[in-house]
Amino acid sequence: MSSTIRLVISALVAFGFYFTWTFWANSLVTDNSGDILRSALVQGTLSASVTILFTFALGKSVSHFGNRNLSLIFVVPILCSIHAKTRQNIAIFKTFNHALDNAATKLSSRAIPGTLLAPLVPITIQGGLALGVNLLNQTPNLLLTILPSIIFSAIYGYLYTFTLLKERSQITPST
Repeated sequence: MSSTIRLVISALVAFGFYFTWTFWANSLVTDNSGDILRSALVQGTLSASVTILFTFALGKSVSHFGNRNLSLIFVVPILCSIHAKTRQNIAIFKTFNHALDNAATKLSSRAIPGTLLAPLVPITIQGGLALGVNLLNQTPNLLLTILPSIIFSAIYGYLYTFTLLKERSQITPST
């Protein structure tokens, strides 16, 4: 099965599942069939669209972070900058750099694989979109509507990441 057909089927399944889920979740808190149907259509359409965008973003994120390691010490922004060339500022800057160098040496074996970070970008975007769209829609049962979407997107994101990395390692010829 081609990746395009797989993606279309995934989008259709996402629409069907989240339409049904949202219809049920919101029927628990309101009898207004217009609100229930509108919320189900919004969440189903959002889920189908996000499935397509999420998969695309995840592919880009995996290709950027997938085979890299990131040390937390270098994620921390530099807090000390030199505004003047005084002895005190230079001493503070040297001390800070020395602390960073020592920490980097000690933490070099504790790097975080990029594989763990790659899905976070699309998951965050998907969660923000789901929250924003459903807030604008005034979905009656907001958390019950979007929480499964975020959880299943995270699971899908990590499974798909490992699938992409496995396919990439099988394609790469060993020399």
